[in-house]
Amino acid sequence: MADRVDGRPAAPTESTIRDWDDADPSGQTYRRVLFVDSDLTEVENRGAVFEECTFRGVRFNASTHTDAAFVNCTFVRCSLFDTTFTRCKFVGSFFADCAHSLMKVSGGDWSFTGLPGANLKGAEFTGVKLREADLTGVRAPKAVLRDLDLSGAMLQKADFTGADLRGSDLSTLDPLTVVLKGARIDITQAMVVAAALGLDVRP
Repeated sequence: MADRVDGRPAAPTESTIRDWDDADPSGQTYRRVLFVDSDLTEVENRGAVFEECTFRGVRFNASTHTDAAFVNCTFVRCSLFDTTFTRCKFVGSFFADCAHSLMKVSGGDWSFTGLPGANLKGAEFTGVKLREADLTGVRAPKAVLRDLDLSGAMLQKADFTGADLRGSDLSTLDPLTVVLKGARIDITQAMVVAAALGLDVRP
């Protein structure tokens, strides 16, 4: 629970850290901290916990995050170019106007995460839990989106042109509201999509 003052949530504390070359977030816990224009380029973060933090204009370029948690955090105009997240937790976090080029996500829980309209071109998500995530209008041409738990996820108006969707849960996907040209899917997914189109699938 966030710290409270007179029964009200305390205002976020702004971090004075701008360049993380000499600051190691590994194993640290940050609660309701505002990070503005900080540079986390090439930082190696193992196990840090960020709760209800806001990252504004932060550069995560080429950084690696393993077994870390970003719970109920907000990312605004951040650069996540070539950033790697392994077994990280992003439950309830929200991304707005961020750059995700070449971002790699392996495992972890991103349930209830908001990525509406995100440009995920060339990004890689593998084995990630994205239950009830808001992926409305995401642009993911040629992205790797394999073995994802997308149960309950919002996928309307998403562009999956040329994306690799094999092994992912497409039960909430409406093929009439998304772009699937050239997307790669497996046989089981093909049956799900065909059924969603009202086709009578038989052996």
